[in-house]
Amino acid sequence: MATVTFYEKPGCINNTRQKKLLAAAGHQVVALNLLTEPWQEDRLRAFFGELSVRNWFNYSAPPLKYGEIDPDKLSEQQALALMLHNPLLIRRPLMQVGDSLMAGFDQQAVDKWIGLKETGVQQGIESCPSLSASTSCGHD
Repeated sequence: MATVTFYEKPGCINNTRQKKLLAAAGHQVVALNLLTEPWQEDRLRAFFGELSVRNWFNYSAPPLKYGEIDPDKLSEQQALALMLHNPLLIRRPLMQVGDSLMAGFDQQAVDKWIGLKETGVQQGIESCPSLSASTSCGHD
């Protein structure tokens, strides 16, 4: 199976669930802290591939939750500058297998990319569970 470099926010419930899914499928997961990684614009941009700028963002990050940032009004350069300044804005996880990169954890896309086992886990493993709860983890 694959060795997956997995850029996460430590303590994120969904990132923990996603890593478990990868490990259950036989993949080796090398977890790194997305928030302390020394990102460069071109390296970060590569993870987003063909995604539209709006899909580069973590919508549970406070500036997006509270409408302080509208991704639909940003150029690629503006979006990347904001993310380099505040990595909480970056859609999680960022994953790398060899030279292949992916942002976010769409189970079907990950299954096509490197393979996942049937787990019975429904879609929604990318959305922050605290968004629907009355409390937040405080570390979006």
